[in-house]
Amino acid sequence: MKKNFLLTPGPTPLPPEICEALSRPIIHHRTPQFQAILKEAEEGLKAVFQTKNDVFILTSSGTGAMEAAVVNLLSWGDKALVIQGGKFGERWTELCEAYGIKPLVLNVEWGKALDPDVLKGYLNKEKAIKVVFSTLCETSTGVTFDIKAISQVVGETDSVLVVDAISGLGAVDLCMDDWGVDVVVCGSQKGLMLPPGLGFIAVSKKAWQLVEESKCPKYYFDLKEAKKAIDKTDTPFTPAIGLIVALNEALKIMRAEGLENIFKRHKKLAEATRAAMIALGLELFSPTAASDAVTAAKVPHGIDGEKLVKLMRDEYGVTIAGGQGEMKGKLVRIAHMGYISEFDIILGISCLEKALKKMGYNFELGAGVRAAQEVLLK
Repeated sequence: MKKNFLLTPGPTPLPPEICEALSRPIIHHRTPQFQAILKEAEEGLKAVFQTKNDVFILTSSGTGAMEAAVVNLLSWGDKALVIQGGKFGERWTELCEAYGIKPLVLNVEWGKALDPDVLKGYLNKEKAIKVVFSTLCETSTGVTFDIKAISQVVGETDSVLVVDAISGLGAVDLCMDDWGVDVVVCGSQKGLMLPPGLGFIAVSKKAWQLVEESKCPKYYFDLKEAKKAIDKTDTPFTPAIGLIVALNEALKIMRAEGLENIFKRHKKLAEATRAAMIALGLELFSPTAASDAVTAAKVPHGIDGEKLVKLMRDEYGVTIAGGQGEMKGKLVRIAHMGYISEFDIILGISCLEKALKKMGYNFELGAGVRAAQEVLLK
């Protein structure tokens, strides 16, 4: 008999309360009963986004919310700046290109964070940039970008800042209003502890001016239509009813714990995971800007990262993530976001040790678990 454990940076495990909510009989979406749930969920999202702006709920993955940001803010031929430091930064570039928008790419070395002064110099030279696209947590590298500093730089210009917070919201702090972030997008399957299927986008008044001007083709992701609906506590199209019911339960769980406590919990799990990697002799891919949502570490020399991930998943039932893009086969990525506990991390590290030992890597068995426990006992 083999149990399965999920330690990937999306999807993440589901709390029992969410599983129960997903099993409830479906209700109709054009009813007062569903409207009450929808309204409560929208208010709960504002608290997590730390904003007074509307948060639109889309029936899509997080990439759908990213596409909504592109097509609602820009027009064919516009210039946008993409801060590209990993696989998901590249997605902003690809979305812009798909709609005839000219992406100017500010490349950041994988595993590194952006120096805000570099961004400032770039924006001073390129005055025609309408939108700056960034990422809160780049899950392909395990890096968290300093969105507060980036927002301060962008806020000194006429440009609008859009942040992909799909892998960070609900795990690391992002104060949309206080930091002056114009647009935040998110997905359901990570820090919000839900299955995939919901995308979210919050839009500031400054960004809404671009929504009014945008000439990009759009239909399903038209935020003007979404705005008409949200003002009536409704949705423009058939929503993912069961997921929104479950979303409401997830937001109740988060409200009961409190955002500050949530961030502290994620930070401690991250520190324990990083300590374990170092104790095992694995080099952190981002030692200076490591994310509290996911830890990326280089696999030891001579070890195939893809085979390591496969061994853990297929033989031992513990699923972590490998490297992406140029780091395929060279990294392991262990998530500690959402409904993941201290003992999930201990179990994951223990399994990683067993797999590494089986693949011939020489180290002191138990060193990673011990290092993690020492952090968790503090």
